[in-house]
Amino acid sequence: MGIRLYRAAAGFAAGVGNNKKAVLWLEGRRNMWPGLATAMEGDQPVVWVHAASLGEFEQGRPVLEAIREQYPGHRILLTFFSPSGYEVRKDYPGADYVCYLPLDTPENARRFLDLVKPRLAIFIKYEFWHHFLSGLNARNIPVLLISGIFRRDQPFFRVYGGLFRRLLQGMDHLFVQDEDSLTLLHNIGIQHVTLAGDTRFDRVWALRNNPVRYPNVRRFLHTDNVLVAGSTWEEDEKLLAEWWYNGGRQNRQLILAPHEISEARLKQIETLFPDAVRYSVCGQSTRDAVLLVDNVGMLSALYNYGRIAYVGGGFGKAGIHNLLEPAAYGKPVIIGPVYHQYHEARMLVQLKGAMVIDNVEGLQRNIAALRDEYYYRQTAEINTRFVEEHQGATRKVMDYIQEKGFLTVVQE
Repeated sequence: MGIRLYRAAAGFAAGVGNNKKAVLWLEGRRNMWPGLATAMEGDQPVVWVHAASLGEFEQGRPVLEAIREQYPGHRILLTFFSPSGYEVRKDYPGADYVCYLPLDTPENARRFLDLVKPRLAIFIKYEFWHHFLSGLNARNIPVLLISGIFRRDQPFFRVYGGLFRRLLQGMDHLFVQDEDSLTLLHNIGIQHVTLAGDTRFDRVWALRNNPVRYPNVRRFLHTDNVLVAGSTWEEDEKLLAEWWYNGGRQNRQLILAPHEISEARLKQIETLFPDAVRYSVCGQSTRDAVLLVDNVGMLSALYNYGRIAYVGGGFGKAGIHNLLEPAAYGKPVIIGPVYHQYHEARMLVQLKGAMVIDNVEGLQRNIAALRDEYYYRQTAEINTRFVEEHQGATRKVMDYIQEKGFLTVVQE
């Protein structure tokens, strides 16, 4: 009932509210079945990898690419729940086919599994769809959760959570990020779990070692003294604007990559930053102050162009976004006060690689402190070492797949 109500709400948002994401969410699912049926023709075995959105995809990407390399005779089907993942990665060359995940109903799950017949299913971080997981379990198809993260307030750990606990019990193995998740699962009798760490560390370290270059960005910048503000929300942007126009822009440039890039949001940011230039037209501009990134997918590489990183989200209920990307490049990271639910953020704050601010004065104070070269290098080294030392989650997952014989080397 909840799934069907969600579908109705999406339809309302698309039709009455003219919500772009809702329109994409509906249209992508409406036309998916014929393409999926064609893509799944033939006898080549399939590995199904599912991610909620873009962040989860990037998290699971090291495992997906390791499967592609180690088991080249298998096709990879990549599904997304959210348009923010699918629309950015629908042409991802590492998968043989990319589509939306159908709504989790008994009919859709049965039809999907009849078409795909996966040899192995991999879910990333926290995707738990009852009918799909039940269908996989009934067909004896192995299911792995990778980079799982669990919190005490989730339904699995509530009195009424029996249905949800059975979903976890039906999985073949769960690879979790931290000790808290391991302990929570053990306390409810889930023993088939491994503390593997976070595959994001493998991903961001690979990006560091093979950085993407953007010539337009390099041409736009006339100084190395650059602050890259990524995944920002309205509160972040207001704070940054106050700092920027009260001395912050002196001998400095700012790259601003907001979390949402709708036209309304971009115009709102341009009101705060009148001298902003959108990336899509920056090659035509003679101005050189604020670069406003109006696309998705560049941010992880953009951090490498900065001297300092500001990671947004820390002034909202959801909390900060991914600070491992700038940390891997050895950039000191500044974040807002809402970060405690993220293990890597707590660790970097404790190690003093990330600095927490509550207001614009805190931002000014920390940026001023980072002018000291010794302090700057020390902070940068903390972040680089932290990411480097926490690699290895992908290897643990791949070793388990090989040990269990879920996949075999197939001659193409």
